[in-house]
Amino acid sequence: MADIPLIRNFDAGAAFAFRNGRRICVEEFLGEVRRLADLLPDRHYVVNLCSDRYQFTVGLCAALLRRQVNLLPPNATPDLLKRLSLEYPGLYCLSDGAVHPLEMFLYRQPPGRSAETASVPHIPAEQVATIGFTSGSTGQPIPHPKSWGALAKSGLAEFERLGVAAHRNMSVLGTVPQQHMYGLEFTVLMVMQGGLAMHAGRPFFPSDICAELDALPRPRGLVTTPVHLRVLLAEASELPSVDFLLCATAPLSPQLAIEAETRFAAPLHEIYGCTEAGQIGSRRPAQTHEWRPLPGVSFFQDEKGTWVKGGHVENEVLLADVIELRNRNIFLLHGRTADLVNIAGKRTSLAHLNFHLNSIEGVRDGAFVMPEENDGTVTRLTAFVVAPGLAGETIMAALRRRIDAAFLPRPLCFVEALPRNETGKLPRMALDDLVARLAKAG
Repeated sequence: MADIPLIRNFDAGAAFAFRNGRRICVEEFLGEVRRLADLLPDRHYVVNLCSDRYQFTVGLCAALLRRQVNLLPPNATPDLLKRLSLEYPGLYCLSDGAVHPLEMFLYRQPPGRSAETASVPHIPAEQVATIGFTSGSTGQPIPHPKSWGALAKSGLAEFERLGVAAHRNMSVLGTVPQQHMYGLEFTVLMVMQGGLAMHAGRPFFPSDICAELDALPRPRGLVTTPVHLRVLLAEASELPSVDFLLCATAPLSPQLAIEAETRFAAPLHEIYGCTEAGQIGSRRPAQTHEWRPLPGVSFFQDEKGTWVKGGHVENEVLLADVIELRNRNIFLLHGRTADLVNIAGKRTSLAHLNFHLNSIEGVRDGAFVMPEENDGTVTRLTAFVVAPGLAGETIMAALRRRIDAAFLPRPLCFVEALPRNETGKLPRMALDDLVARLAKAG
């Protein structure tokens, strides 16, 4: 297989990143990658936990030059890192400040100055670049290796479908972590392969996101999640104009998408994917509920479920979602296979219920939970909602107009916030803890 360039589509002197208000050109980035590669310990596996997006990217590329595999665990708890160190001998941690229980290599600005010109390294397409992990039902991390060829293809896939190529040298700000597949693909790989410029930080508060966006040159884009987007729209009185909006990790309601497009003055695209396969479909939710596969990606079904293959997806992957194939170019997403609900002979999915709950005006966040009875059956659903200023009956009345009465939550619980992780998802253990606390209080 051919070697693939580490970066491409950059002009000489182009910006690669904006970090702490400073512009970092592509030549400086390449020089820093080479110098860090010379300093890394001689190991085969590295956990890249750099919180700074630019330094994470330098570390990712330096490891590639040293033929080291970047492990991307779902979290950085001491227990998980210890288990990974037993499974991957010689594993060390690359960090830019935080202390971790593994052997650590602390990222420091490598000494020396960048040359005025720096050649672009080429990496073998078949070289394993990363191993991402998902947690199975038992909580045991499940590894999913990705070659550099697959990652590079993934970084270019957005250009054909989402129109990113029209925004040459676009600056990209992300509110998602770069260690997550969605963040890796759209705030790191898309930048590297598309000749874009990354924002090195990950602002959290709406005021900080707006300020950092406003400081970036146009064209500029925002990569975020429904949770972050909903808070931004609710709390920011004025939003900076952008040229590109991208959302993922949970279905986005048309109402929220339309409001975001109006206030940001840009089209909003939504991505569907998973750690096993990466990004595999996209849609513009303000215009359609149908999804289209990304270039080269195709779906097929058998008695086990829906599979995806082709394009940047190296191996056939069985998806954990209920998918309706309309034709080879259009599909509908009906939620997780494990989230199907059957009450009184009627079936739906938690994703469908959550969609309608979060579509109610005034609801900032909400989620249905399917608690099991002692015999393993489900007789009623619980819903948690963040909706300051709304009464419970107002929400219930809105739900009665949207969903079958069998699926109305009993009870509906108001909370200040849902225990979402940094990618905006709700871990099952966190939801179970909410249910347990509710039962104890009752």
